[in-house]
Amino acid sequence: MDDTGVFEAAGLNGLFSIFVTLGCVLVAWIILQEVNFDKIVRQPRGPKARVLQLLLAVALGRAVAGFILDYWNWVGTLKWLFRQ
Repeated sequence: MDDTGVFEAAGLNGLFSIFVTLGCVLVAWIILQEVNFDKIVRQPRGPKARVLQLLLAVALGRAVAGFILDYWNWVGTLKWLFRQ
């Protein structure tokens, strides 16, 4: 009994999840650069505002990545519905 393929698939799935999540956080960061934070924080280009942008990018990116990864898993399980 060789479980190497199972471990390899789990490792690739984890690597895929990491790249999707980091990509979504990066896209959220780029999008948040266009948001005008002048009305929200006193110093919109200061370090505290940048940390706020980073935290917002991580939260937004993680939410989007969670949706994408859930959808990917749902599509992957549909094959069991149509398999004979």
